[in-house]
Amino acid sequence: MFAIVVLAHGLIHLMGFAKAFKLAEVPQLSGQFTKAAGVAWLLSALLFVAAMCLLVLKKDSWWMLVAPAVVLSQILIFSQWHDARFGSIANLIALIGVILAFATWNFNSMVSTELKSLLPATLPAPTILTREKTATLPPVVQRWLEHSNAIGKEIVHIVHLRQTGEMKTKPESDWIPLEAEQFNTVDQPGFIWTAVIRMAPGIQLIGRDKYLGGRGNMLIRLLGLFPVANAKGPQIDQGTLLRNLAEICWFPSAALSSYIQWEQTDSLTAKATMSHGGISASGIFRFNADGDMTSFEAQRYYDRKEGATLEDWLVVNKAWKDINDVRIPYKSEISWKLKTGDFTWLKLEVTDIDYNQEALGR
Repeated sequence: MFAIVVLAHGLIHLMGFAKAFKLAEVPQLSGQFTKAAGVAWLLSALLFVAAMCLLVLKKDSWWMLVAPAVVLSQILIFSQWHDARFGSIANLIALIGVILAFATWNFNSMVSTELKSLLPATLPAPTILTREKTATLPPVVQRWLEHSNAIGKEIVHIVHLRQTGEMKTKPESDWIPLEAEQFNTVDQPGFIWTAVIRMAPGIQLIGRDKYLGGRGNMLIRLLGLFPVANAKGPQIDQGTLLRNLAEICWFPSAALSSYIQWEQTDSLTAKATMSHGGISASGIFRFNADGDMTSFEAQRYYDRKEGATLEDWLVVNKAWKDINDVRIPYKSEISWKLKTGDFTWLKLEVTDIDYNQEALGR
């Protein structure tokens, strides 16, 4: 609807061009039009039309054409105020769209800069994961790597995945749909996760969670403009480290990383301790008899008004399938095990995943 309104508004500017060059009778415009003014009306129309073409093509830069088009259009409207004043309403609508689009573009530019810091410029030479390389791992972890088809594949250095899902902000809240994209690095552990959370028609949150250089940060903005959350500090660092550890289920060869220490606790369970950036945290991975990773549980900081407290944080994998010939859990639910009861707040589905693509995020 927005594109239609702005496109129609732009095309209406052709009336000023036609009037100035006497290409047609335009009784709706009674004022005097010079040829210079006619060219300005044409330029404004072309800017609006070109911008809407970029919008249809899903180019984030479309607002860069609408912004000068609105300014020029409003100047022209002031010059023909009696006949053209109602065009100001369309310009106001376009201006609101420009502000929101700029906010999204600015957010995405920030993420692109962070990705350049996260992702390596080049990758190491391909190395195949062999059974011999897994010999020092606990048997239950070896069985998982075998079952996941990671043996015989390249060791993963960078990951790009896409997700859909839904989340809750409070136990009593309704589920809110989201779409997300994530990049992970393995050699220097880190991730950047971006999500669009659709609160209601026309109202959305844009979020970015990251673990970079051993530090975490969760940033959420309403409509890309208004800060909702900007969490950082030691407790966030610990939480994002644990998240990074839990997510090796999507790139199993990361289990061999030197910053992860394993200890088998029984035939279907292993404890993993990750140490990075001066912080260490542990969690329990559970597996079924076939070798699928079924859950991860750890103590993670839960944010409250009274202050964050360490609580049980649980990731339960619900379904598995082969994506790019690697078996991963593609459906998961994340919960807090609170004294007041379990709070399942996030459901995720991995829809696509790529490994070791050097151009990722660039």
